[in-house]
Amino acid sequence: MELLIHPTYFPSIATFAMLVQHEVVWEAHDNFQKQTYRNRCYICTDKGKHMLNIPIQHVGGEEGRQKYADVRMDNSYGWKKIHWRTLETAYRTSPFFEFYEDDIKPIFEGEEDSLFDFNMKTIEIIGGCLGIEIPKEKTTTYNLEPSEVTDLRFLVNAKNEKDFGLEPYPQVFEERHGFIANLSILDLLFNEGTQALDYLKSQSINTKDA
Repeated sequence: MELLIHPTYFPSIATFAMLVQHEVVWEAHDNFQKQTYRNRCYICTDKGKHMLNIPIQHVGGEEGRQKYADVRMDNSYGWKKIHWRTLETAYRTSPFFEFYEDDIKPIFEGEEDSLFDFNMKTIEIIGGCLGIEIPKEKTTTYNLEPSEVTDLRFLVNAKNEKDFGLEPYPQVFEERHGFIANLSILDLLFNEGTQALDYLKSQSINTKDA
C-alpha cells in the first residue's frame, strides 16, 4: 500500500527511510500548521541539536489559515544564506560534505518563494544524491481519514517526536553530544555519504506507537 506523507524541508531520516522503502503519495491539500517540519529541520552543530527554520509570510485577519500549498517563504530575511553558512560550519569536517556540496548549495541561492515547491525541490536534490527517483504523485483533495493509502502524515510533527528505533551511525560531534537520532537527511548524507541509501533501506521504522 502507498504511504501518505507531507513534503518537508530536507526531511527527517525516518521520513526518508519510509520514502525509500515504499511507494509514496505527497499530501498537497492540507492546511499549514506551525511547529512542524513543513518549515524546519534539525541538524547537529558543535553546540548540539540545532533548528533551521524557514520564515514564512503570514496572512492576517480572516485569512489567517493558509493552505500549505499557498504558503510563501519570507525571503526578505536572508535565511537561505544563514542556513547554508550554518551547514558549512556544522559539516565541513564531515566525510562527505565536499562530495555533495555542489549538489546542495544551489538551492540556497535560488529565488523560489513557494514553501511547498521548495521542500519538494530539497527532496528531489537528496534523491539525486542518493541515486533514487522521487515520487511525483500528489493528493488532489484533502481526506481526513484516507482509506486507499497508509496515513503517515504524523511524521510532519516536530513536537513530542517518538523514538522510531533508528540505528546509530557516526556523527561529527558524537563524542561531544552522543548520538542524536532522526535529524535531517542532510546529517546522514554528510556523515555516511554513499552508504546512506543502504542505511535507509535497512531501517525498521517503528510507526505503530507514534
